[in-house]
Amino acid sequence: MSSLAPLLETWFIEHLVKQRRSSPNTIAAYRDAFRLLLGFAQQQLGKPPSKLALPDLDARLIGAFLEDLEQRRSNGARTRNARLAAVHSFFHFAALREPMHSALIQRVLAIPQKRFSRPVITFLTAAEITALLATARSDAWIDRRDHALILTMIQTGLRVSELTQLCCSDLQLSTGAHVRCMGKGRKERCIPLTSKTAATLRAWLRGRDAMPHDPLFPNRVGGRLSRDAVELLMDKHLRQARQSCPSLRDKDVTPHVLRHTSAMQLLQAGVDRAVIALWLGHESIETTQMYLHADLSLKERALALTAPLQTSTRRYRASDSLLAFLDGL
Repeated sequence: MSSLAPLLETWFIEHLVKQRRSSPNTIAAYRDAFRLLLGFAQQQLGKPPSKLALPDLDARLIGAFLEDLEQRRSNGARTRNARLAAVHSFFHFAALREPMHSALIQRVLAIPQKRFSRPVITFLTAAEITALLATARSDAWIDRRDHALILTMIQTGLRVSELTQLCCSDLQLSTGAHVRCMGKGRKERCIPLTSKTAATLRAWLRGRDAMPHDPLFPNRVGGRLSRDAVELLMDKHLRQARQSCPSLRDKDVTPHVLRHTSAMQLLQAGVDRAVIALWLGHESIETTQMYLHADLSLKERALALTAPLQTSTRRYRASDSLLAFLDGL
């Protein structure tokens, strides 16, 4: 067996799982990154993954792998950077275990993250929220679940991974209604619920014979919803909502857009950015800065407070009749 296989196994089992206690999402992301990398190395070098050695994963091959992600798999810069972060994490670990390959490791660690443009975030207006929620108004079990799920996402700003992990016991619907969730970095947070959201969730639970450990929003067989399932139910209701709300037709609405919508509602209500960061479970208040860029009404109010510039509008007049003729063509 080569030096790569035991080193990779030690990194996953001993370092990530036992020592760092990395989350299942992190483990899955790193696993997928190395599945792709080892498959690419096998194609390029003609060696099965179990026969690869650490020197085979040099900076040239890693660079070609990242290029392949963008060209052949059509991955964006964000996905490319996430794969590179997994590779960097492994090589930081390898630097202490394989000092004889220090030069190779340093060249891999020197591969930079790729810069990318940051578009203004998308969020829903009040009319668009109403149109979306109106698509799940029937008494069918699926529609009642979808209505409660979408309303909870918009009001709480939960990530999809946080929403799908909720159990019935995570809800407190009596005085001081709130929901508890475990977010990134194993940070537990408590989010208050409005009276409307609490009433909707109370009615949703009333129609179920659920145990405390059961998923709050289950699938048809009682299991947890997957990320793909949440995206599919969102697409279904968006297609219906676009028929009555034309402005939704020009927006690419994903489940994460509902999280942005929750943040924008808080910001437009005058809530401090530090509170919004705590509400959403952001690691830093700087992450919440992007919502200031997206709020045009906030900028318009700032513009209204400024003094108008003392200037006048003048019409251009050509200094020559021939130039005036050419300008008029």
